Amino acid sequence: MSREISRRALLGGFTGLGSLLLTGCSREMFLPPQVRGGLVGAADVLTMGANRFLQRDQPLAREYQWSDISHPFPTWAQTNPPDEEYQRLRRGNFAEWRLPITGLVARPVTLSLDDIKRLPARTQITAHVCEQGWSAIGEWTGPQLQRVLEEAGGALPAARYVVFTTYDGWYESIDMFEVAHPQTILAYRLNREELPMGNGAPLRLRVERQCGYKNVKFLKTIEVVDSVAGYGRGAGGISADYGFHWFAGV
Repeated sequence: MSREISRRALLGGFTGLGSLLLTGCSREMFLPPQVRGGLVGAADVLTMGANRFLQRDQPLAREYQWSDISHPFPTWAQTNPPDEEYQRLRRGNFAEWRLPITGLVARPVTLSLDDIKRLPARTQITAHVCEQGWSAIGEWTGPQLQRVLEEAGGALPAARYVVFTTYDGWYESIDMFEVAHPQTILAYRLNREELPMGNGAPLRLRVERQCGYKNVKFLKTIEVVDSVAGYGRGAGGISADYGFHWFAGV
């Protein structure tokens, strides 16, 4: 069975849950960038579709109290990228670090850390839920991603995804529905301190309604695109390239 036939079959099964789910919405909003075959692919579509329907009004993820915060907040995976450029920037306290925002935006721009810190910030105390079975609560501060994209004139109408690359060799993407969520931020502070290196300094993504591996650290670039086919294996993220779910809703 071809990939396109699989997509139609899976979508047909999904719409059988009720045409209400797709009323007034793009079908692509309910599909990962790459639909896998078999029961795994069906589970991907059904899980993502049901989640998106329930979250169509963009409810917030639960926020906690300061007394709930995990001390110390854990580190995991790479905590000090060996990348030569990253190490040079770290030695300079990230004064020369720059974040290019390119692709399907009105006017591509490059922002310094100070530029980002001058933007209106949101502070939220949320749970980081790891797919490996642990969780922790932390307070994150930074501008909403949507507001950062406005520094580049905003995303163009053809935009479907925002792709992030990192200094530890990862890449990840989220769609414009997740971009628009008020708790999707670029965090430069954790628990009222500058973001520690082990947690992704100088800047990391926080997507509070998805599992930890979507919340990439050590941000290097942001690109707004209409397709993720040109990245890795085309699944939308390095984790998805190797079998994880692209949509990692919790």
